[in-house]
Amino acid sequence: MRFPLALTAKIALHIVKHKFKRTPRFAMVLQLEPLHTCNLTCTGCGRIREYSTSLKDMMPLGDCLESANDCDAPMVSICGGEPLIYPEIEKLVVGLRDQGRIIYICTNGVFMRKKMRDYLASVYDEAWEPKLKLLHAECLIDEKDLVFIRSGKPSKSKVIAPSEWLYWNVHVDGLEYTHDLIVEREGVFKECVAAIQMAKIIGYQVATNTTVYKETDVSEIEDMFAYLSSLEVDGHTISPGYDYDAAKKDMVKRLGKQPEDFFMTRQMTREKFARIQEWGEKFTIFGTPVYQEFLSGKRELTCSAWAIPTRNIQGWKAPCYLMTDGHYGGYQEMLDKVDWDRYGVVNGVARDSRCENCMVHCGYDPSGALGVDAEFGDTWKNVRYNFGPKPQPYHEGAKVQAFNGCSINKGHLAGTRQAVNQSVECVDTVEEEPAASYSSKGTSDAVS
Repeated sequence: MRFPLALTAKIALHIVKHKFKRTPRFAMVLQLEPLHTCNLTCTGCGRIREYSTSLKDMMPLGDCLESANDCDAPMVSICGGEPLIYPEIEKLVVGLRDQGRIIYICTNGVFMRKKMRDYLASVYDEAWEPKLKLLHAECLIDEKDLVFIRSGKPSKSKVIAPSEWLYWNVHVDGLEYTHDLIVEREGVFKECVAAIQMAKIIGYQVATNTTVYKETDVSEIEDMFAYLSSLEVDGHTISPGYDYDAAKKDMVKRLGKQPEDFFMTRQMTREKFARIQEWGEKFTIFGTPVYQEFLSGKRELTCSAWAIPTRNIQGWKAPCYLMTDGHYGGYQEMLDKVDWDRYGVVNGVARDSRCENCMVHCGYDPSGALGVDAEFGDTWKNVRYNFGPKPQPYHEGAKVQAFNGCSINKGHLAGTRQAVNQSVECVDTVEEEPAASYSSKGTSDAVS
């Protein structure tokens, strides 16, 4: 099975319950954003710009947990911002687990190893020594980490522990050069890989999420899946990027780039995803085969953004994760007050001009699961795909040259680094301004 049986059964029963009750709209996954603070400035992400006046604000823990009860989605994706910055992230994870939720922690990976060290310290006994030695031999922890872990300091109630109900969901947008370019900091891909390796050794479930843009090389995406499969990553979510307002404004103002050079049209998306069904057979791609057919241009789907609602510091965000026409006090209030027929693309015609090029996972994958535009055989496709055998790890993927950026001095800051090194060689004293400017852009040391 692509998804553990208990998790698949929980989601299936949730759907059956609401179908039996004839509930017109209900939540499948809650996108919970307890904060919008982030340690990265990813190109194509408008989150920290859209909420720039409230980046220091955070949702109280009680509000986070009540939001999950409010919409009663079986799965909660904790996102942001960077959720591992949230001071009560451990209590939030424990609280959601106590509610019986499936939990995804959507992270850029930079702070993952720290959180896993805390877990190891909370459960340490001599039985862990073989794995600690392996982690140390693989350079995933150092001598200081060993001392910390063996001290056994953190409380078990304040750690993120492995569970069949929990996934680390790590953002990976390509191999090293591409990923570090998109997140605008070198060394992040290397840290993501280290965090994934550490998580698998300890016993966590790990997924990845990838966004595809206009300049994304499809062959690189296949290489990325192959490499991640060799690390025994448990599954992948992939979605086309979308030129929503906050991202477009940031791209023009901060980077001086034109959105049309970065984001894709609907036709471009179909061309990029033409082979996604082949990828789904070879690698553990989460989601529905119906959504894959939609991405590859074989069928149309109607957007079901209400099934994956977003709750953040300002309330329930509508109409979707990427577009903002208002915030509401409760999930049901949002369902009742939003005119859902104003959004999406129907028969190739956009009801709202902002929806024209959107084929994003959070709007359309639930349509495939819920049978919003059902065709004969769709139910069997979904059952066969999700209950069928899980693709085996592709160990040949270890041969992929994943570290093709700063690790071999071909990162996007390589020219800057070379210039700084040359200036150091030419003068006894380096002026502070160039060094500070380089540091502000981020280096590998910044994420270690």
